[in-house]
Amino acid sequence: MVHFPVNHPARPIYRVLAGLVGLYILVFGVWGVALTWGDPLFARDGDWALGLRTNLAFSLASVVFGIVLIVGASRRGNLGHYMNLTAGVIFLVTSILMMSVLQTEANFLNFSMSTVVVSMIFGLLLLGTGLYDKVGTDEHAEELRQHRNHPVHETHLRRP
Repeated sequence: MVHFPVNHPARPIYRVLAGLVGLYILVFGVWGVALTWGDPLFARDGDWALGLRTNLAFSLASVVFGIVLIVGASRRGNLGHYMNLTAGVIFLVTSILMMSVLQTEANFLNFSMSTVVVSMIFGLLLLGTGLYDKVGTDEHAEELRQHRNHPVHETHLRRP
C-alpha cells in the first residue's frame, strides 16, 4: 500500500521493539508451559506466569507466536512487516474477544483483565511496528516520499 512508509529511518528500532515483544511472549509461553504441564489443555485454574494468567493451550500458543515474532524481527525483507501487521491484528482481535467472554465458561484461554490489557498493548505495538518497517528499493522510497510531499502533479494543474 502506498500509505506505508518505505525504508523508514527508525526501522531498526521498530524491529528491535517487535523482537522484544516476541521475546517476552516466548519467555511467558515457556514459563507457562512449565507451570501448567500435566494440566488439561484448557484448564481454568489460577496459574500465573510473568503477571498474566495462563493455561497450557495459551502457553503453547504463546511459544509459537513468540518464535514467529522473533523470526519476523530478524528478517531484513518485508516478511517481518507482514508478520507484525498480522500478529498485531490477531492480538487485538483475540484480546477483544477474550474480554467479551472473561467471566464465562467460554474463556478457554484463561485470560484475566491484565492479560487482555497486555494483549491489547502488544497488538498495538506490533501493528505500529508493522506500519513502519516496510522495506523497498531506494528509488521506490524516494518516489513515495515525493508523492507524499507533492501530491498534486503538474498535469492536474493545467486547464484544458
